[in-house]
Amino acid sequence: MFSVSGDVMQTCSNGVLPYHNQASECRLNGHIGPLCNRPAKVLITGGAGCLGYHLGCALTSEDVSVILFDKQKPRWEIPNKAIFIQLEKKEEIESINVGGTKVVVDVCKDRSISRLIYTSSVNVVFGGNLIEDGDEETVPYFPLEKQPDHYSRTKAIADQMVLAANGTLLKGGGKLRTCVLRPPGIYGPEERRHLPRVVENIQKRLLCFRFGDSNTLMNWVHTSNLIQGHLLAAKALTADKEYVASGQAYYIHDGEKVNFFEWIAPVYEKLGCKKPQVYLPDFLVWSGAALLEYLHVLLKPMFNFTPILTKNEVLNIIVTHTFRIDKACKELGYYPKKFTLADTVDHYLKSRPEHQL
Repeated sequence: MFSVSGDVMQTCSNGVLPYHNQASECRLNGHIGPLCNRPAKVLITGGAGCLGYHLGCALTSEDVSVILFDKQKPRWEIPNKAIFIQLEKKEEIESINVGGTKVVVDVCKDRSISRLIYTSSVNVVFGGNLIEDGDEETVPYFPLEKQPDHYSRTKAIADQMVLAANGTLLKGGGKLRTCVLRPPGIYGPEERRHLPRVVENIQKRLLCFRFGDSNTLMNWVHTSNLIQGHLLAAKALTADKEYVASGQAYYIHDGEKVNFFEWIAPVYEKLGCKKPQVYLPDFLVWSGAALLEYLHVLLKPMFNFTPILTKNEVLNIIVTHTFRIDKACKELGYYPKKFTLADTVDHYLKSRPEHQL
């Protein structure tokens, strides 16, 4: 997420852009102009993550001063015009997604920070319900009490909190302008949440089966495209763009619908493994994921392990949930570039530590 005043922009994210120069392409190709008429300063919460860090790189290329804020240092070198501030106390999910977002909104109002962009998730509207070409106006929030995991529930609360703050009067005058971006699963050369787990499970022969219907579809977003969405949203919260994004939500993805197992086929190929031939019933896989989650919590004090799949991940694979990006294209000028998972896999396999080979 990030917010901006006349000369201060703040962002909270949990995300990614693989290369600094790719971020600059948005500016060079005329996708966005200057983020404001005078030098801006941006605070990025989650600044050590892939999205947060590379969003910071993209902003510094626009002559914006950046503060990366997180509980651990980035794995990469801090770019020029950026500084890193470390959060001293490790917080829980709800403290970060809900309490942390409330703090950010309150600070924006108190310090007259006029723009705030929240990196949300499609999971605020998806919880196992069929969604085909959903849009921002007709697909409601998934009921909080039915959300399959705590992360999605807290994301939905924060999403609504940020939108509700739009139009709030600022202490120094003017109004707070907010919007939210809702990406699906994120991938890219530096992403460390999805691809590493998939690679590890395939190499350990733990993902030697498939499940779900071959017609089940979902969306993904490359880190570069998600960064483009953030930069465009920042511009769309200014008077130059008539505050077109003020109080709005946008789905941001690559503009393609894919089946999960077809989409990850390059991973099996690059690892020299055969694609899974064994098919398991959906209910069996979901039950197994539920059991693993239970054991993860039960055994955590003594033994910590990462479940092969979570219940929410199973739902993402077995239930179609696709979204339209027409609104982002029309109002933000968002046009996703073409990327392939195969290129991302190549980069990851070349750059991962030797002990993971």
